[in-house]
Amino acid sequence: MPGPVFPWRDGNQFELLIDGPEFFPQMLLAIMRAERQVDLELYLVEAGACAEAVVEALELAARRGVRVRCLFDDYGSLAFTAALRERLLSAGVYLRWYNRLVWRRGVRNLYRDHRKLLLVDERWAVVGGTGVTDEFWTPHAETSEWHEVMVRMQGPIVSDWQLLFDRQWHANNRRTAWRPPEGFGLPRLPKVPVQGQGMGRVAYADARQHRDILHSLVRALNSGQRRIWLATPYFLPTWSVRRSLRRAAARGIDVRLLLTGPRTDHPSVRYAGHRYYPRLLRAGVRIFEFQPCFLHLKMVLVDDWVSVGSCNFDHWNLRFNLEANIEALDPPLTAAVAASFERDFGLSQEVDLDHWNARPLWRRVKQRVWGWLDRLVVNLLDRRD
Repeated sequence: MPGPVFPWRDGNQFELLIDGPEFFPQMLLAIMRAERQVDLELYLVEAGACAEAVVEALELAARRGVRVRCLFDDYGSLAFTAALRERLLSAGVYLRWYNRLVWRRGVRNLYRDHRKLLLVDERWAVVGGTGVTDEFWTPHAETSEWHEVMVRMQGPIVSDWQLLFDRQWHANNRRTAWRPPEGFGLPRLPKVPVQGQGMGRVAYADARQHRDILHSLVRALNSGQRRIWLATPYFLPTWSVRRSLRRAAARGIDVRLLLTGPRTDHPSVRYAGHRYYPRLLRAGVRIFEFQPCFLHLKMVLVDDWVSVGSCNFDHWNLRFNLEANIEALDPPLTAAVAASFERDFGLSQEVDLDHWNARPLWRRVKQRVWGWLDRLVVNLLDRRD
């Protein structure tokens, strides 16, 4: 069911932060400097050195009178220990869990809050794809096991992020996506500005109820003129995204996919996504598999338009998850995103049809089996809809 969408806002400042050693210290510093409030929404939260550092910063903020609210996904935070939870509660942190697991609820347990958002004093926000786990960042380490990006921002757009968080916070106890008040936002997807600096927009998805984030991506893919570069760790794209990528490549646009290589946390998902390679490659899409570590970032560059956030743009994400991305038109951010892509392409192995057709039998079998299972489950869920 469609819903209202956020408008484009100008006058913002953006900064791309690459990998945990860069963005976690800045996030912790912002929490420690908070004067009035800290809001944190996350999917993956696990006990470890990273969680210890974050919990300590949140504790200190709450004890000095800052209002601290944490909205964590119940499934994604199963490894967030009772001791850490108690430390937050004892310090006065407001703690809520999205969609508590109740096994008798069956398929409804699949609905998850996949957003990653930190807000400080209603004037500073960071959005992207990180979780609070040691894979993303271990204090004092110079590198991280998982490759990720976040976008730090200030300006009028922060008020929209605040509204998105507040509405979900209040809707949480009803296990529903938030329903905006009358008069909120725009009735339909706004046109992308022709050009601009500091332009930004909040794009979101509300688990089957609202897919603004997908519609915006498809429109960008269909209107691209020079380049379409898309990075995602779990390549199970919707039919509309696959079609748009093929059509763009057929128009002569530089279409590249930056995908995870052999280092992944879900090999079965990687193999399932391989079934889309041949048709994309034949259409002229270039596919790069990242080699140094697990590529977890979700980032799109279409000409100068940028989208960064939590959404993998796959049929699982868009069916079950709350998602949120920052869309931007800002020359410094575009340049930083393009440079990040170029660096990662250089650290990747390009897949072409010759190498694809020469892959060993064992890999073909895995791809066929996992691809078939993915298609079977999707077809069954479509019947439920």
